[in-house]
Amino acid sequence: MSVIVYSTLTCPYCHMAKAYFKEKGIEFEDVDVSLDHEKGQEMIEKSGQQGVPVIDINGKIIIGFNKAKIDEALGLE
Repeated sequence: MSVIVYSTLTCPYCHMAKAYFKEKGIEFEDVDVSLDHEKGQEMIEKSGQQGVPVIDINGKIIIGFNKAKIDEALGLE
């Protein structure tokens, strides 16, 4: 399973999303788009927007911290 969280250090919803994955025992790649502009561009291409968090679960793009959509993408519902 591939999970990428596009985030910034100052985003509270990013912290909530990462804490949720840790709580569920799900490994994820944390990409700080404020430091990595290439990855920031990748996030915009995937999601069509600049806001964070953007979560990529096996190619399914979730914008914001939406537990229901995250659980659905992970097969946890």
